[in-house]
Amino acid sequence: MKKDEQLGVSRRSFLKGAGLAAAAMAGTAALAGCANESAGGADTLANTGDWLPQTWDYECDLLVIGYGGAGMWASLIGADECGQQVLVLEKAPERGGGNSSINNGEWTIVEESEKERFKDYIRAFTKGKTPDPMIEAWVEECARNTEYADKYGMTYEVVEQALAGAIPEYFFLDDNAYEGSCKLSSVDGFGMLSFHELDAQREALGVEVLFDCHDERLIQNPQTKEIVGAYTMIGNEEKTVKARKAVIMTLGGFEFNEELKNQYLKCSPFKFEGWRFNTGDGIKMVEDVGAKLWHMDMAISMYSMWTRDPEYDFSILYFMPGFSYFNVNRLGKRFVNENNMGSPHNGWHTLLSFDDSIADFDRIPSWGIFDQSCFDAGKLSTSQGDFFECGNFASDLPDSVRDWDGWSQDNKAELERGWILTGATIEELGQKIKEFDPLMDVDTLKATFEEYQGFAAAGKDARFDRAAETMVPLDSGPYYAVSIYPGSCSTLGGPMKNENAQVLDPAQNPIPRLYAAGCFGNFQSHTYGITGGNNAENQVWGRIAARHASGLENWDAE
Repeated sequence: MKKDEQLGVSRRSFLKGAGLAAAAMAGTAALAGCANESAGGADTLANTGDWLPQTWDYECDLLVIGYGGAGMWASLIGADECGQQVLVLEKAPERGGGNSSINNGEWTIVEESEKERFKDYIRAFTKGKTPDPMIEAWVEECARNTEYADKYGMTYEVVEQALAGAIPEYFFLDDNAYEGSCKLSSVDGFGMLSFHELDAQREALGVEVLFDCHDERLIQNPQTKEIVGAYTMIGNEEKTVKARKAVIMTLGGFEFNEELKNQYLKCSPFKFEGWRFNTGDGIKMVEDVGAKLWHMDMAISMYSMWTRDPEYDFSILYFMPGFSYFNVNRLGKRFVNENNMGSPHNGWHTLLSFDDSIADFDRIPSWGIFDQSCFDAGKLSTSQGDFFECGNFASDLPDSVRDWDGWSQDNKAELERGWILTGATIEELGQKIKEFDPLMDVDTLKATFEEYQGFAAAGKDARFDRAAETMVPLDSGPYYAVSIYPGSCSTLGGPMKNENAQVLDPAQNPIPRLYAAGCFGNFQSHTYGITGGNNAENQVWGRIAARHASGLENWDAE
């Protein structure tokens, strides 16, 4: 059986379907007399060919929408390994790269001897919510990550310890059965280096990337349901793109779409710090052609500081430079051992608390309360030139894509911008917080402050057992606060796909010639459990999608 017949649509049925449908409809009309003129709209379009553009501005074999990590791998494999003509559409005005080009660059490595154990690990943490054929396909392809990294000249070292988090995330499941079941790449230049290395390979292959592409719409044969191309706006002009074999969608998440986040994520507000062009454009695109969505409530995120500033509307990785601080919820109460707020990949779970007495999440926002000595101890976040220079402020990014220039060396610029609140007394600070969030109880905040001071003086956190050496009392003021929200990395939801990366409809049948890869429908479910898994997701499904799509016959073949 040919691969396009496996999709349920043959080349011949695509080309001749319109004529057959016309004959069938004519016969039906003769038998039935007066037919309902409003019926059969899709068939009418198929018969007339009105769904097809009159002309094509661009033509290719594989159309890749989104030039992040998954789009990168799909374009490399499509052009190089499979010999296809590939065209990439990217929303950013230049460069592209997505979150994977500004993250820490780690990707998952599964060695041949560990494949079966790692498959069992994925089954354990996904709790049966990820289909087994997907797990099989992912691990088998992931085991080739180093092979392809070497082929395309990537710089990395194999390590057994992550920059942050455990390997793998939930290694302790099933009586510690999965410790050491995977390894990681360590990339000194982070995602920026990997992006430039692979981008050079893409350029050498002659794969064209069109920038400033937005408001895409898929072009679907209304009878066969095949995806044959897309409309896109490039600047202010609409263009048509013909994809002779398939469209591979690699548009990333919806981190900067408030409507989608509030609709789908498990709590709100949820703030992110990454690629601002990730606005969930692909969600409506696939819904319009009948796709089923999955994992829309999933995210890889810890907790971060939101600026509350419309000119800098993103969250920022933060860390306290001293120990004279404590965290409170919206009501002014401590709720956690501040040294144990969860992992860098799933720390947002710590803030997932719904209080029926306020009919809302009582830890969103939370507040980090600290004193002058902590303020003076060092900066609260990272800056250009630091070891951990990655994210939306990286100096590697061109001005049109970079969101800001990183944290100041003394915290004073952020204080002046209002990102850090301050008050001469705890009561005054509480009032400043209350102006932003009316649920803050200033009296409760004062009582919490006094309790913390007592615990610090006694060297014993009687409420949350925070380590005694970190229980440092706050000084006499002034005092400061930053707002803490769930969020940092990316959402994971998108179209449901199968082990070939084909996008599925609600009956879980493939939508012909439509594929998805990367965080646009990540295969992980229940929780994020694979350290380095976002970058590995790009590698695995980008390669699988390109290979499978390249095996199709052209839909317009004579």
